[in-house]
Formats: sequence, structure tokens, C-alpha cells
Amino acid sequence: MLSVMVRTTVTLDPDTEQIVRVRMKRLGVSFKKALNDAIRDGDATPHPREKATRVRAMGAPKVDLTRALDLAAELADEQQIAKLDRSR
Repeated sequence: MLSVMVRTTVTLDPDTEQIVRVRMKRLGVSFKKALNDAIRDGDATPHPREKATRVRAMGAPKVDLTRALDLAAELADEQQIAKLDRSR
């Protein structure tokens, strides 16, 4: 892979500039090296996983759910029929 240096102007927010300056001091490197390494390290850092949904016990159902999907389908069918009747 051919490596080409690119010179560019970047405007850093104060907090990100501080990150680079701390890195410079800690590692004893130039601003350029600290910035390049910070970008590389940021790219190599795994992205945070999506937050997991907490599971909570809800207790026993208070209604019989054995036909819940059938009931929902029947209600959806009734709504669709009523909608079609209204459009005639």
C-alpha cells in the first residue's frame, strides 16, 4: 500500500484538543503524532454494543393468552372488513 502524507487543516473542539495535548505530554510526542495515534486508536476501539434490555418477571398472566394471536388476527380482520365496507 502506497503511503501518501496529506496536509490538512482541522478545527478541534476544546475537549478534543485537550485529549491530544494530554497524549502529547504523556507519551512525549508531537501534536501531529498524538493526533494521528488518537485517530487510529479511536478507529480500533470496538464500538459500544447496543444496550441490553433488562428482563423483568411479570408474574403469571391475568388473562388466558393461549389464543392471543388468534384474537389479534380476528380483530385485525374485523377492522379491515369495516374499513372496506366504509370505502364502498
